Amino acid sequence: MFANREEAGRKLGEKLARFKTENPCVLALPRGGLPVALEIAIRLQAPLDLVIVRKLGAPWQPELAIGAVVDGDPPQLVLNREIVAQLGISQARIEEEKQRQIEEIRRRRETYLAGRPRVDVAGRTAIIVDDGIATGATIKAAILAIRALKPKRIVLAVPVAPTETVAALKHEADEVVCLEAHDDFTAISPYYRDFRQLEDEEMHTLLARAPVPPRAGGAPGTK
Repeated sequence: MFANREEAGRKLGEKLARFKTENPCVLALPRGGLPVALEIAIRLQAPLDLVIVRKLGAPWQPELAIGAVVDGDPPQLVLNREIVAQLGISQARIEEEKQRQIEEIRRRRETYLAGRPRVDVAGRTAIIVDDGIATGATIKAAILAIRALKPKRIVLAVPVAPTETVAALKHEADEVVCLEAHDDFTAISPYYRDFRQLEDEEMHTLLARAPVPPRAGGAPGTK
């Protein structure tokens, strides 16, 4: 059990220290992934950014995911084409739902980051971080979308996850670093003593402590 997300991040940071010389960047899945990712970014002195994933629901069954849109420039669409074909969902309906979720991604990025520059992941070791994994669907969408941005490699870093999910994600990421993989996994929260939800103000406070991507002419990892 981890005391909190910060402790989990520090422990992951120790495991990831070997990537410090590989021009890494750290990409957190909000909200819970941010405190974990911040500790890693500080340890590696790597720029930190968010990767926001929004599920695409079926038109008549919103809880059924037909894919996801992932924050990026441009946003990346990841579809479960088998489900789309089975349900006969038109391209027009997909595009409508995609645009709706892109607007929500933009709103959240502005709320959380308020003009903070994006990290350019091309040619870098991109370390994707969350506070744990349940099914792995969100993480898989994030990996596929980040892969399209042409990083040097993708490393998935999480404190805890189901054993079978870790095994499956090793086929998606170039490397998976997981501190604890469990066969009897049911949920993330039992592995933390403090697993409270982060508020928007805490997100701003955490991001203010993080290394940022350089603007034109800046040095990597400087504020």
